[in-house]
Amino acid sequence: MSERDIFRKSNETAWESVGEGLKRQILCYDHQLMMTRVVFEKGAIGSPHHHPHRQVTYVEEGSFEVEIDGEREILKSGDSFFVPPDKVHGVVALEKGALIDVFAPYRQEFVTDKS
Repeated sequence: MSERDIFRKSNETAWESVGEGLKRQILCYDHQLMMTRVVFEKGAIGSPHHHPHRQVTYVEEGSFEVEIDGEREILKSGDSFFVPPDKVHGVVALEKGALIDVFAPYRQEFVTDKS
């Protein structure tokens, strides 16, 4: 993103498939911070993984079983969760839904221009 890319319109931002029943939209970011939207079909799985980034996630729509470092919770629209660096975490969509993920610093591997 350049300094001219401070505004991002959803209908002008590309989606990418990131797994069965999953698609992701990269929203605003710079090297320190990134926001993405991930849409899940019912039953889609965000496979358990870990990364060195801090992550805060807002449940925009739907309900999810969320597991972080061995702890599980059912979260619904309006709820949120925090993932500390390097903690294993994943989700299962209990119904169709969407998550807004925020990472610090940004997920360089998510962007093709590697800026």
